[in-house]
Amino acid sequence: MIQRTGILTVLLSALLISQGFSQEWTRFRGPNGSGLSDATTIPVQWTDADYRWTIELPGEGHGSPVLWGKKLFVMCADKPRAQRSVVCLDADTGKTIWQHDYPVLPHHLHQFNSFAASTPAVDAERVYVTWANPEHNLVTALDHTGKQLWQTDLGPFESQHGSGVSPMLYRNLVIVPNEQDGDSSVVALDQATGKIVWRTPRKAVRAAYATPAIYSRPGSPDMLVLCSQAHGISALDPMTGKTLWETPQIFNKRSLLSPVIAGDVIFGSCGSGGGARNYSVALRVNPDDPAGAPSEVYRIDRSSPYVPTPVAYKGLMFLVSDGGIGTCIDAATGDIKWRERLGGDYFSSPICINGVVYCVSRGGDVITFRASDKYEPLGHMKLNERAHATPAVANGRLYIRTMSHLYCLGE
Repeated sequence: MIQRTGILTVLLSALLISQGFSQEWTRFRGPNGSGLSDATTIPVQWTDADYRWTIELPGEGHGSPVLWGKKLFVMCADKPRAQRSVVCLDADTGKTIWQHDYPVLPHHLHQFNSFAASTPAVDAERVYVTWANPEHNLVTALDHTGKQLWQTDLGPFESQHGSGVSPMLYRNLVIVPNEQDGDSSVVALDQATGKIVWRTPRKAVRAAYATPAIYSRPGSPDMLVLCSQAHGISALDPMTGKTLWETPQIFNKRSLLSPVIAGDVIFGSCGSGGGARNYSVALRVNPDDPAGAPSEVYRIDRSSPYVPTPVAYKGLMFLVSDGGIGTCIDAATGDIKWRERLGGDYFSSPICINGVVYCVSRGGDVITFRASDKYEPLGHMKLNERAHATPAVANGRLYIRTMSHLYCLGE
C-alpha cells in the first residue's frame, strides 16, 4: 500500500508540473530548505499598490506559508481564544478555502515564540503540521479538503522556550526532529498512516529547532543532516534512522538555524539570545567517503546568525545576523567578501530569488540586495507590522507573512 501511494504521489506531482503548477515551496525554506527560487517575476522593489492581494489572517504566527499547486497552507494562533488553526487559502486570490481549528493548551513560551511557530510540509495528497505542549507532541495530517486523516502523539515535550520545529518529507516519510530538554529523538512516520517507521534516540541537552536537510550526491546514499547542541552537525540514514556520523563537540550552545548545504560544505550554527557568543561552523564532506565524519574547514565568529538560516548561491553564502549585519562569504573557504549593516533585527531567514537576496526584519522592513561578492543594495520596503516568518515563493509569486497578515507579490 505504501509503495502504491508513493507511485501515486509521483504521478500526481508530474501531472501538476505538466499543467504549469510550480512546486517550489512545500516545506520551510523551500526545496531542501535551500531558500532558493529561480522565479523571474518578483520585483526587487515595490510599493503597497503593487501587491496582488493582502489579507488579514485568523490569528498570529511565525510559521511560513507552503504551497501545492494553487493552494497555500499556513498555521495561525489566536492566543486569547486558546485556538490554533491550519488554514488553506487560494494562492491566486487569498480567499480562505477551509480552516481547521484546534484547542491550545496554555503553557509557557519564550517571549518571541508563538503557538503557531512551525511551518507545515505539503505534498500532492496531504498537509502535515506539528505542535507541542508539555503533555503532547503532535504530528497531524490533513488532506487538501481539510479532513484530518491521522494524528500521532510523540509524547511529552519539555523546553523552556516552547516548541517550533517544522516537519520535512522524504520519499514516503514525514521526518520530525524531537530534540528537546526531555526525552529526545528524531522520528520518521509513514505519510499515509502516521505510524512510526523509525525513531532514533538523541541526547537531551537543550531543545533544538533546526529543520533537517538532505545531503545528496550522485553515486552516494542520501544523508539526513541535522543541527543540535548535543550532536553538533550530524547525519542519519533517512530511511532507517541509523546514525552515520556526528560532531558532538563543535557546538557549546543551542542550535536554532537549519543546516545549509553548499556543494560539499555543510554549514550550521549555535548561539544564545544575547548574540555575543554566536558562532557558525562549516564542515566538508569527503566525496570519497561521504558516510565518514566530515572535517571542519572554517568558523565564523563575528556577526554569526543565531536564528536566521543563511542562503547559498553560486559559490557564495549570505548570512544575516539577528542584529542586522549582512555578510557575504565564499561558501567553500569562509573568506569574507563583504560585511554591511542592513539595519533592524532579524528572525526571518534570507531567501534568494533569481540572484537577489530578500530579507525581512522583525520590524517589518524588507531589504533586497544583489547576490554578489560586492554589496549592491536594491530595495527597502516597509510592511508596517512585525514579522518573524521567512517568505515563500511559488507560481512566480512571493508570499510574505507578517505577524497577522499575508502579502502576495508578483506577476
